Amino acid sequence: MADKHIQITTHSVTETQQVGQTLGAGIHQAIIIALTGDLGSGKTAFVQGLAKGLDVPEKYYVTSPTFTLINEYPGRHPLFHVDLYRIKHSPELAEIGLDEILKEDAVIAIEWAEKLLGETFSSHLELRLRIIGENTRQFDIFAYGHRTGDLLKALEIQYKKMIKS
Repeated sequence: MADKHIQITTHSVTETQQVGQTLGAGIHQAIIIALTGDLGSGKTAFVQGLAKGLDVPEKYYVTSPTFTLINEYPGRHPLFHVDLYRIKHSPELAEIGLDEILKEDAVIAIEWAEKLLGETFSSHLELRLRIIGENTRQFDIFAYGHRTGDLLKALEIQYKKMIKS
């Protein structure tokens, strides 16, 4: 069961990226972020913002690693962007080196994380993204573990400030 849950609604790609950037700016240690949602729900836009918040240099263009499966970016913390969309069977996860990446001292954002059936992480964030309208997305964000709960609380405070301005 999640330690904390918040819901955020964005109305543009830019706002979705801002949520990621705000979260990224608040990250001070390794974390796993599990992203789920339909195609076009904003997973990659969120990770683009996350990279900006982690101070990934602008010369790195963050794209969905649909064909490469894993992209790595330098920043305050290394960012591994994993896309499991093309993974069909569990043994393929070992073939791409996911087990080793999960042991890294890094921020690991995993798109299509629902394909990690039975995988459990002691501390992580789960983001469930839904398409509400043409440009509107709803995030249900769940924190598992004490430090992720604190991170989520900080995101909630910053988001409330962001929507007031």
